Parts: sequence; C-alpha cells; structure tokens
Amino acid sequence: MEIEAIQSALREAKLDAWLFYDHHHRDALAGAILGLPETGLVSRRWYYVIPAEGEPRKLVHRIESGKLDSLPGSKGVYSSWQELEQRLDAMLAPWGRIAMQYSPRNAIMYVSMVDAGTVELLRAMGKTIVSSADLVSRFQAVLTEEQIASHYEAQKALDEIVEEGFLMIGNRARSGWPTTEHEMMVWFQDAMRRAGLVWDHGPNVSVNENSSDSHYEPRPNSSRQIRSGDFLLIDIWARKDRPGSCWYDITWTGVVGREPTDRERLIFAVVRDARNAAIDAVKDAFANGRPIAGFEADDAARSVITRAGYGQYFTHRTGHNIGTELHGSGAHLDNLETHDERRILPFTCFSVEPGIYLPEFGVRSEVNMITREHEARVTGRIQEELLRI
Repeated sequence: MEIEAIQSALREAKLDAWLFYDHHHRDALAGAILGLPETGLVSRRWYYVIPAEGEPRKLVHRIESGKLDSLPGSKGVYSSWQELEQRLDAMLAPWGRIAMQYSPRNAIMYVSMVDAGTVELLRAMGKTIVSSADLVSRFQAVLTEEQIASHYEAQKALDEIVEEGFLMIGNRARSGWPTTEHEMMVWFQDAMRRAGLVWDHGPNVSVNENSSDSHYEPRPNSSRQIRSGDFLLIDIWARKDRPGSCWYDITWTGVVGREPTDRERLIFAVVRDARNAAIDAVKDAFANGRPIAGFEADDAARSVITRAGYGQYFTHRTGHNIGTELHGSGAHLDNLETHDERRILPFTCFSVEPGIYLPEFGVRSEVNMITREHEARVTGRIQEELLRI
C-alpha cells in the first residue's frame, strides 16, 4: 500500500479522505488495495480511513482488535453498535467529502461494494460519499513494467497456440475425422499448460449458431463437430503461471474448408471497422494528451455497427479492463451495460472486442491494448479478414 501516493491522489481529486470498510470479505478491492490477506476471519466490521493529510485511522471490534495491525495509523475499538456509531462519527469528524467503494445508482457495479445502510449512516453524520471508482483504477489497474512484460509473454505464446490450433482443425476437417468443439477446447488447454500458461475456464470454441453465444463453453456430450463448411469462432485467454502476471485475451473467426460468403465478409468488415474505430479513438486521445473515458471508446465502436444497421445484434460492451484479473478493476469500454465514466489511464491494459451475433453465426474480433503516457497500442496480431481454415 502506498499511503503517500493515495494521499496525493486524494488531494488531486479534492477529496478529504478514502474510507475502507469490510465485513466477511465483501469488499475484495479494499483488501487488495490495503494489502490485506484474502483469507482469515472477518466476522466483525472494520473501518480504515486514509485522509488527504495526516495519519490514517482504524476502527475494529474488540474481539478482532488485531485485524488491521499490519496497517499504519492510530486504532480505535468498539463492541456495541452504539459504540461503533459513536466512534465512527468521532473518527471521521475532520472530513466531509469521503470516497468509498460506492457508485451512484450502482452505475459502475464493479466498484459498488458498500451496502446502502452504511452509506445512509455516514450521510446522517453529515458526510458526502463520493465514488472511489477512479481511485480504484489508479491503485488496482495500473500495471508495472514487469506486469506489462508478462502480458507480452502470454501474447507471444497464445498467438502461436491459436495458429497451431487452426492448423489442427483444418487438418482434421480434411482428413474426414473432424474434431469437436470440446475436443479442441481440451487441445487448447493442453497446449496452454505446456506453454506455462494458466486460465480460469474455457476457451470458447464454437461453430455456426454456437458462435452467436458470446459466452459459449463446449460440453463433452453436446458439442458440435467442426466440419468443412462451418463458421468458427475461438475466444481464448491466459496468463503466465506466476503471481502478478497480466492476462492476454483474444477472439478470432474464420471458415473451414471454403471461401467466406458475401454476408460473412460483410459482417466481419463491420465488426473490424468498429474495432478499429475504438482503437483509433484511444490512440488519438493518448497521442494528443486528451482524457478519454471508457464509454467514449464504446461509442466509437458501437456507432459503426449501428450505422450499418446491426446495432441490435451488438449485445455487450466493447471491452473490459485487463490486469492480474481477466476482468480487471479499471475502466471498461462500455456505454451499453453501464455508462462507464472512468478514465482510461496510462499503463493499463484492456480488450477491444465488438461483435455482431446473428441467428446463424456470430462475429467478434478481439485485440488487447496497452497505454503509456502518450501512446496506446495493440499488443498482438490484428485480424483484418476472415480466416480460411
């Protein structure tokens, strides 16, 4: 935990303090930012406030009085609910505008960890509760150089695996003994394991109408064979098998044993152009030193698909933050599922993955980007046309 950096960020944001609160590990963000263990008993409420100026303060229950001893600052204790409210009021007395893991109207639900009752209590004490969303991005989503390097390691390994996988699918289709979606999922898993990569589930290997299910996962008893003539989508993600490494997450599409139809080419071209519009929006903003929020990048992609007449078939956000978690704590490229006003910060990673999902097939084209102070770039291979497998 970087107390001085947090205090500097609070002053920049014109906030008096950042209040962390937890009970039964409900707020994983608080634990991660403060460097607390993910396990262990948290059967009573604790509070930790970092002011913009001065020493942090703690409030813990007497029977778990050592819960925050690893953190700097003075400590108060309580037993009864009346004592809790009294001591919390006294602890926060110097400050009015306080950041918490809260989002007005639950707009950014990824950071909305504090229960309504706690917010009500603090408002009754005269506090103005402000969302910590941008602070969370700054202290959870920003990557170190080592983490950025780990992303490129995963990128190199996974791009090679995907290329080998497409060759495998093509060879099996031509042989007359086609593989299945599930068999290829297992093949990809084995290849990732050999390359020193880890993943949480999947990948998504899907053909024809299954490719329109953006979270499809093949099952042994129900997956389809991958035959010549099929439309194929592969969505795959992994990171290096070591603590603190950064994920790489991509999606490619193609056709097996034939040329794409005019309709398939058209849908891919619209998705590709939408992807490139979001990429260009982020690149231009960083090159010109202009702030850009997640919703603005989503708008850039979504407008291309909407103008082409397929807006109703683009059913998810344009992209998500990527870090040591696949769906990280930074800004998502989203003005559909949420109105994400969080800024895309330097030294963060995120996906760009618009899609069009028709009843007969679905197209998604997914790349990852990493930003620096005055630059944003795609980190891996970029698909410019449908693959002929």
